[in-house]
Amino acid sequence: MRRYFLAIILVISWLIAPSLSDLAIATSSPAHFIVTGSGYGHGVGMSQIGAEGQALEGLTATEILNYWFPGTAVVPTPVNKNIKVNIGHSISSGSFTLKAVDTSTAWSVGAQSLPINSTLKFSISGKSIALVVITPKQATQTFSSKSPWTLSFNGLLATNIQGKVMNLRYGSIGVKLVGSKIEVTDTMSIEQYVLGISEVSSSWPTAALQAQVIASRTYGLAHTTIRSACDCNVYSSNYDQVYVGYAKESESTYGQFWSAAVTATQSDANSALAITYQGKPISVFFFASDGGVTQSAAEVWGSGQPYLTNVKDPWSLDIFLNPYYAHWQRVISQNDMAVAFALPDVAIASITSRASSNAATVITATSSTGATASLSVGDFKSKLRLPSSWFEIAPPGY
Repeated sequence: MRRYFLAIILVISWLIAPSLSDLAIATSSPAHFIVTGSGYGHGVGMSQIGAEGQALEGLTATEILNYWFPGTAVVPTPVNKNIKVNIGHSISSGSFTLKAVDTSTAWSVGAQSLPINSTLKFSISGKSIALVVITPKQATQTFSSKSPWTLSFNGLLATNIQGKVMNLRYGSIGVKLVGSKIEVTDTMSIEQYVLGISEVSSSWPTAALQAQVIASRTYGLAHTTIRSACDCNVYSSNYDQVYVGYAKESESTYGQFWSAAVTATQSDANSALAITYQGKPISVFFFASDGGVTQSAAEVWGSGQPYLTNVKDPWSLDIFLNPYYAHWQRVISQNDMAVAFALPDVAIASITSRASSNAATVITATSSTGATASLSVGDFKSKLRLPSSWFEIAPPGY
């Protein structure tokens, strides 16, 4: 009888052994997680590294853009309109200094001229904006507070918006109180705006620069609505596209190549090449690189256009073209992973959903207690500062 019970115990032990092993894995919380991936950016639209690779292979700007935005046309489009660019968002103060460039250099606030090389400072004063002008001789002129202010200039305007320095050569400045903060904008022509876009290196091949110029111009043409939060059409940051003002075209050695790309894509005084679909400028998107295939906008953001679809991108995986992001690796601490998922700890983290491009879409974590939590890839990337959605999470103990 004793042997019979021993046999039963052995059988039961054998049957439950996998469960005990699984429990041991589940209760073990690793000190860190290793994430490896490829690409940098959201992955929708034109891959900038891909465009560079195509240009090196001899493709034209039009061929490049037709590849990344299938079904679109690159055609002359009217550009005789202005765009309002936000250069200072939700701030409390800032300053401008006009530098003498030639005999035509001049600036004014409203109808009142200001001395050359003087500095205009602005700040919140109650429910308005106060302006103070300090001349080269250190004389001070104070204006009555109001909002908005308009600053006209002809020359090189140096701005210091709470530590962010930018040189401007075109447009007119608006300083307006929106809510309890100041919004600073520069209104200029579309072509003047494109001259200041800094999305790719000006040392890149000509066709890649022209493709970026046309894409950036199209972006400006498609953004015609004034946003109340910024009193602008577009921000100067990568929230829209990076605008650096006169620094782009005046860049040593290479700035001339960007300016030449802008000029080369202009058709006449009133029109220039833009990307269109059914006769209108498209909703254009671009990014640095991806994991070998671009993303569908519909999968990333829930809605999209037929030209924002999956396109193969072998150039992004070329270590010579993309040395930093063809392959990348990040080590994430246990604490950071647990905080991201709002769990006491994380024993296992895995990708539980992917897009058609193989990019991750949902990441799920399990704690040592068996509790689970999931994050969209957007939240996961943001919380853990990952460069793209194309990645793998190594198993615990890797």
